Amino acid sequence: MLTLGIETSCDETAASVLEDATGIRSNIVSSQLVHSKFGGVVPELASRDHMRLIVSVVREAVSVASVQLPDLDGIAVTCGPGLVGSIIVGLCFAKALSYALDIPFVGVNHLEGHIYSAMLADPCIQPPFLGLIVSGGHTDLVYVRRPGDYETVGSTLDDAAGEAFDKVAKLYGLSYPGGPEIERASSDGQSDFARFPRASVDGYDFSFSGLKTAVLYYLREKGESVKEEHLHDLASSFQQAVIDSLVGKALKAACDYGVKTLTVSGGVASNSVLRERMTVDARQRDIQTLFPPIHLCTDNAAMIAAAGYPKLKSGQRSPMDLKPFARMHL
Repeated sequence: MLTLGIETSCDETAASVLEDATGIRSNIVSSQLVHSKFGGVVPELASRDHMRLIVSVVREAVSVASVQLPDLDGIAVTCGPGLVGSIIVGLCFAKALSYALDIPFVGVNHLEGHIYSAMLADPCIQPPFLGLIVSGGHTDLVYVRRPGDYETVGSTLDDAAGEAFDKVAKLYGLSYPGGPEIERASSDGQSDFARFPRASVDGYDFSFSGLKTAVLYYLREKGESVKEEHLHDLASSFQQAVIDSLVGKALKAACDYGVKTLTVSGGVASNSVLRERMTVDARQRDIQTLFPPIHLCTDNAAMIAAAGYPKLKSGQRSPMDLKPFARMHL
C-alpha cells in the first residue's frame, strides 16, 4: 500500500511516499527561509509559501519514490494543530488530489505524527510507552496505551520549549530558528554560569515563560556587555534550565506510569545535549530512551503518512468538508 503524506502545519512544506507501515520511499521537506529576518514564523508569509511550493514538493516526492500519482492508494494530511492558513493549503491540496484520483484521504493530528516518527525509526517499539513531544509549538507528555489510544498526561502551560529557545535566542542576538543557534553557542559554555529558574509546576506539566522572563531581567540588570563577554555561558545556562525541566518531568512520568520505554520527538529532540542527558538519566532508572533520526524529528510528511496508514488500511475516510484545527488534542 502506498500512502502520500502531506504536512503544512507551520513553515515546512513536506510530502512523502510511504510503502505500507514503515517503508519510506521519499521524504521531501522544503523549509521556508523568509521568516529568519523576523525572528519567528509570520503566518501570512507561511501560507503564501505553502501555496507556491506544494505542487513542486509533491511532484518531487512522487518522483523520488519512483511511482506515479495513479499508483497511490491513499493520502494522509495534517489537519491540525498548527497555523490555520498553512494547514488549509495542504488540506485543500489533499482533498483535490483525492477527488481527482478517486482515492481516500484522512486527516492526521500533527502530534500523532510525532509519536509515529519514533515508531518509524524503530518499528519494534512495544506499547505501552511514554512519548515526549517537544518542538517550537508543542511540549506534551503522552501515554501511549496502543497506537490510536492516547492520554495526554502533561503539557506546557504557556510557551513551548522550542518557542522559548527562539525567544531567548532573539534576546541573545542570535538568529532564527533559535534552538540550533543556542546549541552551537553553548558548546563551550559553562552551564552553571547563571542560575536561571526551573518552574515548579504540579504534576507533569511544563512552564517556560518564567524562564524566558528571567533571562530578560538578567540581561537588563547586567547590561549588554554581558552578552558579548559571556554569550556561550549564557546560552549553556539557559539550555541547561530547559533540559532539566524536560528530563525531570518526563522521567518522573515514566516512572509513575511504570513504562520501560520513553520516546522523544519533535524539533527540540534534535538537541544533542538533551539526547545525551535523557539517555543517561533514563538508563539509571532502567528506562530505554528512543530518539528518531534528526530528519524525522523536525516536521516532515513521512510521520504523517505513517500515522495515516493504519487509518486508511482499516477503511477510515475523512469527509470533504474536513476543517483545519488551530488547536487539537490527542
